[in-house]
Amino acid sequence: MQPELLFFSPTGADSLLLSLFIIFAAAKLSAEFFERIRQPPVVGEILAGIIIGPSVFKLIHHTELTHALSEMGVMLLLFTVGLEVNSRALFRVGTISLLVAVCGVVLPFIAGYFFMHYTGGNTAEAIFLGAALVATSVGITARVLSGMRMLSAKSSQIILGAAVIDDILGLLVLSIVTSIAKGQIKYGEILTTAAVSIGFTLFVALVGTKIVKRASPSLERLRIGHAYFVGGLILCLGFSVLATYIGMAAIVGAFLAGMALAEISEHTTMHNQTSAVMEFLVPFFFVGIGLQVDLSVFTDKQMVIMSLILTTIAIATKLLGCGAAALPLGLRAALQIGVGMMPRGEVGIIVAQLGLGMGVLSKASYAMVVFMAVATTLIAPPLLKLLYDERDKAASTSPESEIVEPEQPLSSM
Repeated sequence: MQPELLFFSPTGADSLLLSLFIIFAAAKLSAEFFERIRQPPVVGEILAGIIIGPSVFKLIHHTELTHALSEMGVMLLLFTVGLEVNSRALFRVGTISLLVAVCGVVLPFIAGYFFMHYTGGNTAEAIFLGAALVATSVGITARVLSGMRMLSAKSSQIILGAAVIDDILGLLVLSIVTSIAKGQIKYGEILTTAAVSIGFTLFVALVGTKIVKRASPSLERLRIGHAYFVGGLILCLGFSVLATYIGMAAIVGAFLAGMALAEISEHTTMHNQTSAVMEFLVPFFFVGIGLQVDLSVFTDKQMVIMSLILTTIAIATKLLGCGAAALPLGLRAALQIGVGMMPRGEVGIIVAQLGLGMGVLSKASYAMVVFMAVATTLIAPPLLKLLYDERDKAASTSPESEIVEPEQPLSSM
């Protein structure tokens, strides 16, 4: 086939390009509309996925392509967020972040377990449902806070720190749950995973930043164009791969890579370049969430009621658990953190998919979890916009709470 004829093949590159066009155009048009009505654009992008997906117009289906683009999008999003987070500032809120993460894991898990147990589910199904409620999709919250320029607020720092810890704790919960579903608990494997995950996170946060800072002058001597940007992407992908080998989510590796580069990114154009690429890839992540929604399963009234109850439990447990841990900061900050930890997004759906694949979760339970994950993802952004205002922006730019401390120019290192 001649290259110029490839675009005219009904099953060739034209279908791929058409899919990309529909997804990207729908996401951006919907985001623009939501911006104009003063609502978070991420909500519009998720709704765009529902509209063009199998539930409404059936233009696009969730495929390996959309999944791959979604993964790249959320990785780049968390990498960009990491560029704005100084590791020392994150450690300053480490104790509260730990409490927020622990409370945000324990309470949802217990509530999810008993909800499924008392509605007729078996023990294994109840445990998996509890694990799905433990999840936190930091990509949703990070996008909203970044759009409002609130990433440097103290409550935002706590949310980011808690999300990293939450991923480690969620990983351990999922390891235990999977072991139980298989009929045996491998304590050695679980402890090893925990130790490696914690060690990797601490090493990057404490040592990685210093290594990157010392190595940065070498990048200036490279002859390739946009050396800092290219180096940053290599580090992002490398850390993401390492995170998956350890058993953590790839987005945690991407976030840690960005955090390791945070101190040198101020003196380069890396952040602007990353943001430009992010504007293309990130919509595929949010549209991908919408594509996985199947509205047909909710024709049953009982299913709708059960899904609404589960969603209410999911919202309440994160608000109460994470919010209670942050009460020393004040009620308003506690609400900000509780809502910020609320979205389950793709993380909750992945847990549910694992349970469905293992034959532990029924299709009805899977549908409820997907509904809950999407609902919490849609509810959180507008609430965050209401909870943050100019006071938070002023506080985040004050000398006491500045995220990135002044550094010497790269040339003087």
